[in-house]
Amino acid sequence: MDVSTQLDVLNNGIFSDGKLPLFKEKLKEVNIPDIKKGQLKILQLNIGYMCNQTCSHCHVDAGPNRKEMMSMKVLKRCLSLMSENKIETVDITGGAPEMHPNFRWFVKGIREKTSVDEIIVRSNLTIILANKKFFDLPNFFADNRIHIISSLPFYNKEKTDNQRGKGVFDKSILALKELNKVGYGKTNSNLKLDLVYNPSGAFLPPDQESLEIKFKEKLYNNFKIEFNNLFTITNLPISRFLDYLIASENYEEYMETLVSRFNPNATKELMCKNTISVSWEGYIYDCDFNQMLDLKINSKNNTVFKCKIQGLVDKKIQVSQHCYGCTAGAGSSCQGTIA
Repeated sequence: MDVSTQLDVLNNGIFSDGKLPLFKEKLKEVNIPDIKKGQLKILQLNIGYMCNQTCSHCHVDAGPNRKEMMSMKVLKRCLSLMSENKIETVDITGGAPEMHPNFRWFVKGIREKTSVDEIIVRSNLTIILANKKFFDLPNFFADNRIHIISSLPFYNKEKTDNQRGKGVFDKSILALKELNKVGYGKTNSNLKLDLVYNPSGAFLPPDQESLEIKFKEKLYNNFKIEFNNLFTITNLPISRFLDYLIASENYEEYMETLVSRFNPNATKELMCKNTISVSWEGYIYDCDFNQMLDLKINSKNNTVFKCKIQGLVDKKIQVSQHCYGCTAGAGSSCQGTIA
């Protein structure tokens, strides 16, 4: 489903006939002013859509046949932005970002040329085993003090493979063991390894803390695998998940759930307030979900080449009905629950 069709679905139907309030209207109902950008702390970069997997929940619509890649020109400009601005965290995502031909050059550049404290790489784990040129990724990650965040839908094979593809669970376990070998996820190690849980259907995630305890118990007892934190992330109604909701006739019920579980407290810590998301083309968005809907920042200067990013403070954040996903229940962000 293309972007314009997704926005048409999200803006019309149950939201245009008054059955459910628009997100903007919901904010007004609970006396929450327009959501605005705060001080920038996180620079999130989608460096390409190519991936060795085709996951059913992927909001980026990534896969092996996607060729979009961030150019060297944009990569270099992003390095300059990091040098010119006080940025605490760079969050590199994709696709499988490790498949970008300049991925290692870029990571080394961040470490050598900027004062960025934390580099996050969102790895799908199986890339480590996909080709011999990736076999040394655990050592590369460790040498550059990379914080690894990886999706693992569940602690058993059936549920994981149903969501991410046949054989993914076994490969993910092997990859996690390789990361543990170099110190990731270990007690008293500064190499952080966090896992991400996404629901496999049209429902909200369970309690993050309880599920983390269960994941740690099952993965250690069954495979001797250790990790630091589990993040539960709500599936937003965009891209492949929106396709699934419509095809399974769950769209209206899911949106009703999100709206009914709206939590005003979740709006206080929304990731879009301290983050900007940069596309492979160099356009700037308030978050990576907005990026997938092509809802660029509220500025005419919306590329890395023209935008003064610290000048975005107090700018209104672009919102639509998918934002209910980040404000339902315990809230949701790329770092898990927020309320």
